[in-house]
Amino acid sequence: MEYYAGIDVSLKESSVCVVDSAGKVIREVKVASEPETLVRYFDELGLPVGRIGLEAGPLSQWLHAGLMAAGREVVLLETRHVKAALSAMTVKTDRKVARGIAQLLRMGWYRPVHAKSAPCKDTRALLVGRKLLQGKLLDVELSIRGILRGYGLKVGEVSRGRFEARIRELTAGHSILETVIGAMLAARMALWNEFTRLHREMLKIARADMVCRRLMTTPGVGALVALTYRSAVDDPSRFGKSAATGAYFGLTPKKYQSGETDRDGGVSKVGDSMVRTALFEAAHIMLTRATRFSSLKRWALGVAQRRGMKRAKVALARKLGVVLHRMWVDKTDFRWTNAVAAA
Repeated sequence: MEYYAGIDVSLKESSVCVVDSAGKVIREVKVASEPETLVRYFDELGLPVGRIGLEAGPLSQWLHAGLMAAGREVVLLETRHVKAALSAMTVKTDRKVARGIAQLLRMGWYRPVHAKSAPCKDTRALLVGRKLLQGKLLDVELSIRGILRGYGLKVGEVSRGRFEARIRELTAGHSILETVIGAMLAARMALWNEFTRLHREMLKIARADMVCRRLMTTPGVGALVALTYRSAVDDPSRFGKSAATGAYFGLTPKKYQSGETDRDGGVSKVGDSMVRTALFEAAHIMLTRATRFSSLKRWALGVAQRRGMKRAKVALARKLGVVLHRMWVDKTDFRWTNAVAAA
């Protein structure tokens, strides 16, 4: 008889439920959320557990890697599918969620989530840290402008390199402002130094990666967009068709149809928001800044004439995701025209 195990992951302890092929609950227990502890539990269980399931999450990736290294068959379940399947619960507990995950495994009603490789997780950590520092840096600068505005001191348009000198010029002679703004400028300088350090590291990784260099031949796609896309896709072979990347990153429209009701909505916005934002920014640059024309830009401008510039940028972002995947699979640079080169 085959057995299935569902794990509801928590920070300290995870709930584990084991069911047989008939759906009968065999064992329910709480185990410390450590890979070694979980491996030891399944080894001492004495039952041939064929498949172990975890709901996708930050801690689940770590536990998944540990269980896989021990030779266990482990799958990460799509979070939206688990939520929809267990939404009928009137009382939700960790124990019941683990039981529900085990039953989903038994019935096969789930979609596995791709577990990213270690290099992609490292790159993702770098991108997340860089984005956080960039956001905090902007918050500090805007806060400084807002505080000075209350005193009638207008910073105006100034480059980032001359920002500190301009602020010190405005606050000169005001003891309170010199103290407060001085502390904020010191924090801003620390954020700027660390942000530039991570930015240089990102550029170094992108330059050394052949895939990123190939993706960067596309107009509007720089190091940040290429590295973000590469770390999210990880393995291009997991997409059967390049067109599937648009839906994967939430750039295809939603649809609701029931009886006489048939509504088309906006884009679904599911999946990786960082990649969706990066592709949209690349589409914006291609349409507004790129001077050299391509068949892709000409197609997007046609959409803009019919539906407006905003919709054209979203459509171009989806198209870019498809084109970048095809370039990656075919190992080709960006084609500026639709003409196929002669053999």
